[in-house]
Amino acid sequence: MKGNFDVSSDQNYRAAEQTYAGFIGLVKWGTIATIIVAALVVLLIAQ
Repeated sequence: MKGNFDVSSDQNYRAAEQTYAGFIGLVKWGTIATIIVAALVVLLIAQ
């Protein structure tokens, strides 16, 4: 039973790691997009 638990935990760890990596990538690109949009809005308002 312990062997099954270890395999299950390893699979869960891999799935969680992929989800975390996807989330970090989304936050990174979302931050970049937000900065660009904010800069464009500031430029449009300043004119």
